[in-house]
Formats: sequence, structure tokens, C-alpha cells
Amino acid sequence: MTNGGAVISCAGILGTMFGRMICAALLMSVSCFARELVCVSDEKGGDITLIDPATQQVVGHIPVGKRPRGIHASPDGRTLYVAVSGRPIEGPPKLDARGNPIFQDDDDDDEKSDHAADGIAVVDLLSRKFVKKLPAGSDPEQFAVAADGKHLFISNEDVGTLSVTNIDTGRVEHIVPVAKEPEGVCVSPDGRQVYVTCETNGDVFAIDTSSYKVTANMNVPPRPRNAIFLPDGSRAFVPSESSGQLSVIDVKAEKVLGTVDLPRGARPMGMVVSPDGKRLYATTGRGASVLVIDTVSLEVLNTIAVGKRPWGLAMSGDGSRLFAANGPSNDVSVIDTKAEKEIARISAGDSPWGVTVVDVPEATGSR
Repeated sequence: MTNGGAVISCAGILGTMFGRMICAALLMSVSCFARELVCVSDEKGGDITLIDPATQQVVGHIPVGKRPRGIHASPDGRTLYVAVSGRPIEGPPKLDARGNPIFQDDDDDDEKSDHAADGIAVVDLLSRKFVKKLPAGSDPEQFAVAADGKHLFISNEDVGTLSVTNIDTGRVEHIVPVAKEPEGVCVSPDGRQVYVTCETNGDVFAIDTSSYKVTANMNVPPRPRNAIFLPDGSRAFVPSESSGQLSVIDVKAEKVLGTVDLPRGARPMGMVVSPDGKRLYATTGRGASVLVIDTVSLEVLNTIAVGKRPWGLAMSGDGSRLFAANGPSNDVSVIDTKAEKEIARISAGDSPWGVTVVDVPEATGSR
């Protein structure tokens, strides 16, 4: 119903108190709507860049703290959560002859870390202001929001754990040991499981979100950066950056079904799945592209050129647009998923890392 239609429908009942209450409710319902906002974490800039996807223009910046990386919104779109860390920024690890990372002693970096800066920054997206910082264990990088919006599941890279933080109380309620250098965190569509990927030895842990017990420890090629589920929760996909491969997991059986090789030069990182579950999109890091992959055949259907070393990837609600965060080129690529090509590039702070698209509630007119 349009605003004008609501006013006309109220005209005949304004003479009663009940009528005035109905009219007010109708006007309220038509004056409120959700508007998409692209939110980008700037790892070196220490803030969040806000982009209007309709105009493809930057509409604001919100300081959140040191080294913002992982970024997600609450289910209602009112709150943005951002992982911030006082650990110094490191360059990519050196690779051995087989392309596997050579992990070095990081005690010096730990001594230089400002752990007081670690946490999850909380941003009110209605007022577009930083609100507070939640405790998140040591050196949070990536995390996921529980399906009910009440908890955060946070990877603590330098201590090999998953922290579970209660959003309302701010307390870390559970710490789940995993393996060395946990990275990606993803919640299953039904909210019953959370997957944690660990870089060093290619471990993927499945954790029950009611008991916080590890139900499976699966293995994939080294440096798995993330995990993502199909909308129906039947399969999960894990990209291994160092080997340029993609592993497929049977979620119910909790086992790796197989691993496929991606195009030469691909270093897969961020991923999203189309709303219908038919397409998987993955950034390739140094490959400077986004791959389009068939989720059934696992065939790479297309390679879309974007900016330098794309990391984070997000999709508009209707699936028509992709947004890739390109760190070294300090911009965000906008991709038309139907045409499968980059249609714009937007400057986005200093070293954009993560990106998410949020349906932010907004109101027009007076209440």
C-alpha cells in the first residue's frame, strides 16, 4: 500500500479514537522500510566505509578501532559487529616449493600486540555510531553471528580457540579449543553447527552450538580461509588459499567428499552462494578475480577480473550484485551477476578487508 493509499483509507474512520489509532498504525507501517547498505572494514584505516549500493557512492565512515577485519550484522540489520585487533599487520607467509605456507615463530609479534585493543566493535547502524566493544578473546579476526542473534562465535588466531560471546551481557561464555591458527567461522543455515577452519594443518572443526562440543575434525589442504554452506545446509565448501583448491563437505555425514583444483594462480579466500544455491562465488586473492562455480558439477563457469588481491565478498539481497573488497588497490569492485562482469569500482578507505550487505531499517516522515 502506498503512503497516499493509507491516508485515503483513513479518511472515513478518523472520527473515532479507534480509527485514529488504526490510521497511525497504517502510516507507521508504510513509512518504515529497509534499505541496503554496503559496509566495508578498512584494516589499516581503522574504520568502516559505508557505501550506498544504489548510487555506488561512499556515504560515510565510522571509526571502530585497530585493524578491523571480520564484519557481520545482526539479524534485524540494526547493529554491525566488527572484529578489531591490536596484533601488528603481517605480510603473507612465505611458501615452500609445493606452495604451502611456511609458518614462523610469532612471539615477537605477540609481544608487540596491544591486546587491550582486541574485541568486537559494536556499531549502531541507525545512528551510524560506534557504541562499545565486546570482549572476544585474543586477536579476533573472523567470526559469525548466531542464528538467533544472541551470541558471537569468534576465532582467536594466536591461541587456537573459538570464543563464544553473549551479546547482551558481553561475557565470553565458552572457549572451545580447536587447532593452530583458526581463521574462518561459519554457522549452518539451521543454526545448529558452527564450522571453524584452521590455517596451519588444514583442520575444519564442526561444533554443536547447543553443547559447544566438537562433533567432527575434518582435514582439507592447507590454509583454509573460510567456509560456507548451501542454503539447504546439505553441503559446505572450504577454500584452501595455498593450494588453490576447493573442498566439498557432506554436512550430515561430516566428511570431506572431495577437493577440486581451481584455475592456475587462484588463491581462494572469501565466498558467497547465490540465493538459489546454484552458484558459488569466490575471490582469488593474488589472482585478482572472482570465480563463478557451479555448486553441483563444481565446474568453474567464469573468471571475473576485479581489483588487487580481493578478499572479502558479499552479495545483495536479490543476488544481482557482488561486492569484492580489494585490499592493495583500496577499493571495492561491484559485479553484475547476470552479466558476470565488473561494472564499477568504488574507493573504500585504507586496505579494505571484509564486506557485508545489510538491510538497515529506515524511516521516512514523522512518527
